[in-house]
Amino acid sequence: MSLDINTKKAKKHAWRISKERGIGASRIRVPGGYLDAEVLGMVQKIAREYGNGYVHLTTRQGFEIEGIHLEDMDKVNELLQPIIEKVGINQNPEDKENVNGYSASGTRNVSACIGNNVCPFANYNTSKLARRIDKEIFPNDLHFKIACTGCANDCAKVRMHDFGIIGMTMPQYDPDRCISCNACVKGCTSLSVSALRMENYKIVRDTEKCIGCGVCVTKCPTRAWTRSEKKYYKLTIMGRTGKKNPRLGKDFLVWADEENIVKIIKNTYKFVEEYISPNAPARKEHIGYIIDRVGFEKFKEFALKDVELMPETIMNNNVYWEGIHFDNKH
Repeated sequence: MSLDINTKKAKKHAWRISKERGIGASRIRVPGGYLDAEVLGMVQKIAREYGNGYVHLTTRQGFEIEGIHLEDMDKVNELLQPIIEKVGINQNPEDKENVNGYSASGTRNVSACIGNNVCPFANYNTSKLARRIDKEIFPNDLHFKIACTGCANDCAKVRMHDFGIIGMTMPQYDPDRCISCNACVKGCTSLSVSALRMENYKIVRDTEKCIGCGVCVTKCPTRAWTRSEKKYYKLTIMGRTGKKNPRLGKDFLVWADEENIVKIIKNTYKFVEEYISPNAPARKEHIGYIIDRVGFEKFKEFALKDVELMPETIMNNNVYWEGIHFDNKH
C-alpha cells in the first residue's frame, strides 16, 4: 500500500490522521447537532464497510468514523456525499464534482442544545439558527467557535465559545388570566433571579432585574404569562478553553435580535483577517488573543459595522475578562 498521503489536503477535507500509520478517521459535522435519523444508517454503513466499526460522537456534535485506511479515502468521500446533502451543509466551492467529502476548516461546527424542538424552557429553535450561521460562515479556515443555547440555563455551555447565543423572551403578562396563585413568583425565586413580586394580587416584573429566561411562562397554570412573539437573544463573547488563560465569555449584547448577531459574527471574520498574527500556526489564533492585543475598541469598530441595534438592546461598551494566571511562587 502506498503511504504517500497529502496530509494537509486530507485535513482540509475533514480527515483526522491517526497515531496509527496509514489509518485515519473521517469527521462529519452536524450544525446544531440535529439531523434526520436516516443519516445514522449512512454513517453506520461507512463505519462497518471501511472503518473499524466504531464511531466517536464528538464534543461539537459531529461524527468521527474511526479506523479507515487512508487508501480508501476517495471511496469514503464519495459515500459521504449523500450525508452532506441530507444534512445540508456548505461545500467547498472548489469541489465542482462534490466528491471530496466534507470541507474542514479552523471554524468549528456550530453546536446547540436541543432548543424548543423539545425543551419547554428553550426560547427559540437553536438548531435552525445554528444551520443559518453555518451557511453564513462555512467554509472558513479562521479559528471560530460558536454555540447556541435556548435559555439562560446554558446547557450548551456557550460561554466557553468565541460567540455564545442565549435565547431570551420578553415575558407578556395578562392580568385578566392571573389567579394570584404565586406559582410564577415562586418559580422565579427558586429557579431564576427573583424578578417577580405580588402587589395587590397581581404580578409586577422588575424589568431591570429580569433576564428573560421564561421560567414564569413555564410555571403559570393559566397562561397569564406567555413568551413574546419577538425573539430576543443575549450575545456573549470571547470565552475559551485551551492551554493559556481559559476564561468564560462575557455579555456583549442583551435583548438583541438575530439579524444583528449574525452581522456581528460575519464582521468579526473581517476583523480577524485584518489583525491575525502572521505567526499564527495554520492561521489559527483565538479571537480573544487578537482583541487583547489590538484593543476592544478596534474590535467594536469592525463588529458593529452596518449594525443598527434595536432600542431595547443593551450593549456593554467595555467588556473585561478575568484571565487565569499561575506563577511558581509558594
